Amino acid sequence: MAGNCLPSVQLTGSGRPVLEPNEIECFLLSGVDLLCEDDPNTCFPHLKSGLLILTTHHLLWLPDSASGAGPSSASAVPLAAVSHIFSHKKSLRSVFASPRVRFQVSLSPEGRVAALGSRSVVVTAVVRGKGDCDAFLTKFWENWRARAWEEAGSGSSSGSNVVAAAVAATATSLSGIYSSDGTVRMVGVSGILRKEQEMWESTDRSLQEAFQDLNALMSKAKEMVVLAEKMRLKLLSGSNSQTNATNDEEMGSKEEMQDWLLSVGIISPVTKESAGALYHQQLSRQLADFVKVPLERAGGIINLIDIYCLFNRARGTELISPDDLLQACSLWEKFDVPVVLRKFDSGVMVIQTKSQSDKEVFAKIKMLVMKPDALRAGISASDAARTLGVAPAMAKEHLLSAESKGLLCRDVSPDGFRFYINLFPEIDRDDMYLMKDQRIYASWVQANHTHA
Repeated sequence: MAGNCLPSVQLTGSGRPVLEPNEIECFLLSGVDLLCEDDPNTCFPHLKSGLLILTTHHLLWLPDSASGAGPSSASAVPLAAVSHIFSHKKSLRSVFASPRVRFQVSLSPEGRVAALGSRSVVVTAVVRGKGDCDAFLTKFWENWRARAWEEAGSGSSSGSNVVAAAVAATATSLSGIYSSDGTVRMVGVSGILRKEQEMWESTDRSLQEAFQDLNALMSKAKEMVVLAEKMRLKLLSGSNSQTNATNDEEMGSKEEMQDWLLSVGIISPVTKESAGALYHQQLSRQLADFVKVPLERAGGIINLIDIYCLFNRARGTELISPDDLLQACSLWEKFDVPVVLRKFDSGVMVIQTKSQSDKEVFAKIKMLVMKPDALRAGISASDAARTLGVAPAMAKEHLLSAESKGLLCRDVSPDGFRFYINLFPEIDRDDMYLMKDQRIYASWVQANHTHA
């Protein structure tokens, strides 16, 4: 088993790996076999046909859902345990065979993969699915050499860059017969060409410095996301241990702080560059994990437009299009996730939990509409929203669905929609003027008679 040699990987409800703080996905390959060719009797497992994910800290192997392997077989190879990466040698045989990536890992005396091991084995990743193996190998080299798992978040000052930019700007802005280095400026056609060349060099320097500042800003943004997540977890642990010692106002401020920190961002968003052909599949799984908290706050159902705004805000600069979101939601039918995409008869599309049942919603609506005041004056979408614990727009969709099922009747007035209990099933066609003394009709008559 994989647990005998490799560290196991914790998965989310949608099958996505749980990453370490500040760990980012970089590349994905599908249909990958992971095996050890040195010693067939080694404790290194033979993992077949899975998803290989390269991160800044690990090589993650996840089983394919179609293979029938359980989530317990998900394994990780720490990049810290990789001692060597073999270069890809192209030959006539490699043209007809599946691409392979070979690397060497260290093993401890107990036979487990470890950073400082007593011996080493060669591991081969056989890529049987579609994917750019050369690009994966290049990214593998970059991540292994970067050693991001060893980095301590130390900020670097950009003061020297600012000074250099100021000096360059001053040098290019000087005018006269002498240049900044004391040489005589060239005039005429040569001077024009020289000035043009200096302008292009200045523009190139400015662009390089701008991109350096942008990269620094992005790295700081990732650090802020990690910090926000740590603060949110600390607030959660603090609120659990000090529930009895805090009042309602303090608890409300903590919940607002948690909501704000939760919307700061996703540490490792799925991108087309890293996921490739698996982009929509992995985006669908990440979205299924993301919507759990907003759904809990929204009463189990939320508008697709609201999720689009929340998800893009959490992704930061890695924005997705509405088509990507819709395609990701449509893939939930193929995965075992607790959320579904639903389209009402009016055309409104929402995301709701699978536990959300129309029968339960209709039962709550019927209890609300059978109250004496509701029997007389009806209910609005706002009334249903307070009862169901959802947004008024979603409550209106539920009321329209109840109307289509014959539970309610609608009255349209300048004040808006009012919904009433449907009395038509209570009317006897053979004797339409007979007043019944039981069931819904009697309750409606009694409510109006009491009010009168």
